[in-house]
Amino acid sequence: MQVAGPHDTDRLTYAHFEQLTAQLLDGVILIDTAGVILSANAAALRMHGIGSVGDLGATAEDYAERFIVFSADHQPLKRRDYPLFRLLAGDTFPDLIVEVAPAGESEARWVHQVRDVAMDDDGDEPDCLALVISDVSERFDAEARFEAMFRANPAPAAIVRRADLRVVQTNPGFLSLTGFAPDRLIGKSLFGLDLLQDLDDTAGIRRAIETGAVVPQTEARLLTADGSRRLVLFAGQPVDVTGEDALLLTFADLEPRSRAEAALAVSERNLAAIFDMAPVAMAVIGRGDGRIAGVNAAFSQLTEFPATEAAGKTIDELQLWARSDDRASAEREVQAQGQLRNADGRLLTKSGQTLDCLVSAETIERHGAPVILWLFQDITERRRSELELVQAIDEVMKDASWLSRSIVDKLASLRRPGTPVSNTDLSAREREILELICDDLDDAAIAERLGLARNTVRNHVARLYAKIGVNRRSGAVIWGREHGVGGAMG
Repeated sequence: MQVAGPHDTDRLTYAHFEQLTAQLLDGVILIDTAGVILSANAAALRMHGIGSVGDLGATAEDYAERFIVFSADHQPLKRRDYPLFRLLAGDTFPDLIVEVAPAGESEARWVHQVRDVAMDDDGDEPDCLALVISDVSERFDAEARFEAMFRANPAPAAIVRRADLRVVQTNPGFLSLTGFAPDRLIGKSLFGLDLLQDLDDTAGIRRAIETGAVVPQTEARLLTADGSRRLVLFAGQPVDVTGEDALLLTFADLEPRSRAEAALAVSERNLAAIFDMAPVAMAVIGRGDGRIAGVNAAFSQLTEFPATEAAGKTIDELQLWARSDDRASAEREVQAQGQLRNADGRLLTKSGQTLDCLVSAETIERHGAPVILWLFQDITERRRSELELVQAIDEVMKDASWLSRSIVDKLASLRRPGTPVSNTDLSAREREILELICDDLDDAAIAERLGLARNTVRNHVARLYAKIGVNRRSGAVIWGREHGVGGAMG
């Protein structure tokens, strides 16, 4: 402590004062009633960034020449509003917040919380005056950082004062979410506004807010300016950077998710109706466990297995495939490609009847889990009719040398009614496989010749048959010969 001009005051008194204030964390500046700065302790000097009391100036006027003082919201104060001048004027200010900087600087270096003390010996006019200073710069820096983050946070948020549960701050995200103007919220009671409804535990949440406890994530309906409510997820966290105990409430808007879920539910109901009404037999089978999650009415009609009996079973438990090779081949194709198109398959009904089917499959998602949608198109009758026709044609074709070319063409056209298919309509691979079929190679030989898996060859052959309108090799040979593939008929 350094003493500047003790005036009439006894030096022993100043020595006592120095001893009392030297170890204080708070700063103390002592002035007489004429405005002369008598002394200052080390804490006060440190809070002004100086090393000696003389650096404060000899008087309050000198102080005002060396330091600039701002209000708490950083507005420059007139000299008469400086704490030293208010102290001399007899004002009282138990907890005044000011910002202080060296003269000539526009940015505050320190934030001081100051209070006045008047000292007298006889209870009359004060003999000297003291300004007690607390450095709250760190607290205000923390509050400023919090304020900046609070306002910049894209998540809607509000701060509720714990003492009276009134809203003291809202960020732009909260105002945008609710549509409220700030003056309709600030200073209003959280529960008086009835901002939150449909809480799972209203009493528990209110108790947590009132006691300043952490509020876990909770769904609620949040009031908006037009009187409607939005589904939100909110949580509460105690904060202490605002100068008073408070609770920070943050919100996440669940309304888009809720609407999407509602739309998804409607879509799933519509798809379920379409699935059940579809005329083609369909079954949904879990990709992981291979169990039937659902079948439609056409499946039950085709296979004779009621939906209640099929649900939860595997295809093997129903013994649905007549040939295990067909099942294994189809499943491998789906596993490798995620889909299957128009593969030949033979099914068994519950009563043991054999059905020829075209089998297709697609990997889809159902209730967030991957499943496989299987389609079974019954072609038993069509295949039987085609087989009978092909057998009749084959009998005729055994000795076709006596038939005219026009008759042969007509016989061949009976085997593939519909729009004619040109050789150029086939892919390069399909033409290549057709040539090998016309050369009397079976699927295994074709697979070996082309370096393909036998199952892949089968799929190509199935697509070729479907494209040219045949269902067996002899028909493909006839079609190929008619279109210049393989040897010509005599």
